[in-house]
Amino acid sequence: MKFRILANGDEESLVDLQSWLTDDPGTARLPIATVTGPGPTMGALEALDVVVGSAVDIANFALAYVTWRSVKRDEQRGSAADGEHGGQRLVHGDSTVSIGHLSSEELADLLRRLNDTRPGGADE
Repeated sequence: MKFRILANGDEESLVDLQSWLTDDPGTARLPIATVTGPGPTMGALEALDVVVGSAVDIANFALAYVTWRSVKRDEQRGSAADGEHGGQRLVHGDSTVSIGHLSSEELADLLRRLNDTRPGGADE
């Protein structure tokens, strides 16, 4: 299953997430591609496309994402940017869901449900 994490105007955060996922032992092997925008902001990072192929991939991604989000919040506690990382949105097909507030269990459950609703399941 392929899904997209949107930058929501915070490209730096998305670059950091990509680096985190690449370094995490549970997600390092997942295919992650950057999506850049055309036009005057050509080359600006707009999203990450992530592919998960199994229940283990889903669980590993959910845990890595929530851990990254928690670390970023701790680093920014008390700053003006505090809470910005709560705005990530996940896009899969026609569905767009805010994931910045979900626990790792809730995110994994969401991804499993999205995977189950697509014809062909993990093949897409």
